[in-house]
Amino acid sequence: MISIGKAPALISQPDPSRETIDVDITIHVFTVSATLVGVCLTVIGIFLMSRRLSHVRSFGELLLAFDALTFLASCMLSYAALKIRRIKRRHRLERLGEEVFFFALTLMVFICGLIIYEFA
Repeated sequence: MISIGKAPALISQPDPSRETIDVDITIHVFTVSATLVGVCLTVIGIFLMSRRLSHVRSFGELLLAFDALTFLASCMLSYAALKIRRIKRRHRLERLGEEVFFFALTLMVFICGLIIYEFA
């Protein structure tokens, strides 16, 4: 017969440290910025295919290429921050990587608006 006793007490996990949170954010910035580089390159490819069909050049292509490079820079900064052992330098690279990522994301929103305007 199975005895039903008291449920085991939940083991309280300590709150994550600031260091753990920073590394977690850096990992997310690294993976998302690498993915968005691919998104930018895909859209550039779509622009190139549509230009061959219509012979229209787009300012959005240049902006997307710059945005892809900006996401790539963010990706590289985040990767470097994950590899560096010195805490101060790592925090500086983490912060810079996040700021570059936010700039690239803001630029992508602007580019999306420009693309919508060009198609309308």
